[in-house]
Amino acid sequence: MNNLFPNLDAWVKRQKEVKESFMKAEEGFEEADRLELILMSRQAFQHMMRTIQAFDQWLQEPMVIAHMPREMLVELWSNLRQIFYNLLDLDIKHTSEFNEYINKLSAEGKLNPILTIGRKEKETHRFPGTPSI
Repeated sequence: MNNLFPNLDAWVKRQKEVKESFMKAEEGFEEADRLELILMSRQAFQHMMRTIQAFDQWLQEPMVIAHMPREMLVELWSNLRQIFYNLLDLDIKHTSEFNEYINKLSAEGKLNPILTIGRKEKETHRFPGTPSI
């Protein structure tokens, strides 16, 4: 059979390699130090963003638009919606818990004063340089 899109095979192979690498790297993550956890999280976010961008581009591809069976799109949305809602729930929980924690530290006078220079009382976004939504 003639493979019209050999780059798709390469993409799938690469994604499997990334998954295996992350699974190996995260073994024993419960004992990892803060830096290791931040690095793993950032690497995961970076790869997720690349994957999401590629998926979005994929769904703009004329061959996909013209030939993707509806059943595959229903399956895609069924999985995507779970990921989407889980991500929103994670963001809400994580941001709320950190906000409570940082406010507790502030009330106890335990914040690093250097890191609070120039902070506004009513900051409109999560972190400096991060646009609000």
